[in-house]
Amino acid sequence: MSQKIRIKLKSFDHNLVDKSAEKIVKAVRSTDAVVSGPVPLPTRKQIFTVNRSTFVNKKAREQFQLCTFKRIIDIYSSTPKTIDALMKLELPSGVEVDIKC
Repeated sequence: MSQKIRIKLKSFDHNLVDKSAEKIVKAVRSTDAVVSGPVPLPTRKQIFTVNRSTFVNKKAREQFQLCTFKRIIDIYSSTPKTIDALMKLELPSGVEVDIKC
């Protein structure tokens, strides 16, 4: 098989992303495949400004921040065992996983 597999992980919690990446790397290394990563990508920060009250205090505002953390893992020289190990992994529900071959 020996093709490159790229796994992208996204989450709002950096602990979940790091633990998921660690599980993936551990599972892939147990099948003797070459792993590159996890490589942290830039964090996307979204800032929302909201009025505290609707009518009286126009200048009173509140700001909220939403951070999206991302990691990339590249797998080289994969085998069918590697793909089976990836399919059997159970990752937390707060992590979005995107796999490209």
